[in-house]
Amino acid sequence: MPDGAPLLELRGVSKRFGAVQALTDVDFAAHAGRVTALVGDNGAGKSTLIKTIAGINPMDEGEYRFDGKPVQVNSPQAATSLGIATVYQDLALCDNLDVVANLWLGREELGAVRLLDETDMEQEASRVLKRLAVRIPSVRTQVASLSGGQRQSVAISRSMLGEPRMVILDEPTAALGVAQTAQVLELIRTLREHGLAVVVISHNLADVFQVADTIVVLRLGRQVGVLDAKQTNSEEVVAAITGARAGDEQAAEVSEQ
Repeated sequence: MPDGAPLLELRGVSKRFGAVQALTDVDFAAHAGRVTALVGDNGAGKSTLIKTIAGINPMDEGEYRFDGKPVQVNSPQAATSLGIATVYQDLALCDNLDVVANLWLGREELGAVRLLDETDMEQEASRVLKRLAVRIPSVRTQVASLSGGQRQSVAISRSMLGEPRMVILDEPTAALGVAQTAQVLELIRTLREHGLAVVVISHNLADVFQVADTIVVLRLGRQVGVLDAKQTNSEEVVAAITGARAGDEQAAEVSEQ
């Protein structure tokens, strides 16, 4: 387990949607310069947890700490202001625009006469892509012509324009081929090397073990395991996900709410 205080720490987080208890007393931490994988079956609470971190679904109970201080994160803007960027599975890219336009979408730079400062935006886009070693034909290539891995890389690069301290990636390798997956996993390693706290949500344990330092397991809205990726294996992770006891095929019982 990592030494030092985490950049992000959630303590005792609970979230309810009407009669549905989505999260119950969840603890979660992410450290700078490390990749934390968040895993669990469908309905485990992964999406709810990342949306809580991102300010979309503020917690009902619990404590949110960032950089060692308690904070209130009740909106996406509040999370962004802390330096938290989230790349969702749908990527939210515009196929009919080029890479530069997609990177700056919604925060375009304007020149003195209120026209788009295309030169500055192109230069900054090129700088970010070079820093992350993203390989695309050109920053003026339309996103529609890029591969799945390149599109994912563009979406991740867009999140880096604000110089975040933490990046959350929701299923970044879903539906990608082998070569494209390798490209995205290398980008995740690059983010870690740049000192960011990286949180990866994934169903693919093979991908998780390639990049993760820590694996956090959710089951039925509860945190049921925090595992050192180098000291565990896929069988132990699956056992935690399914609730199987060591040496026992029966599911572990979950206490009543």
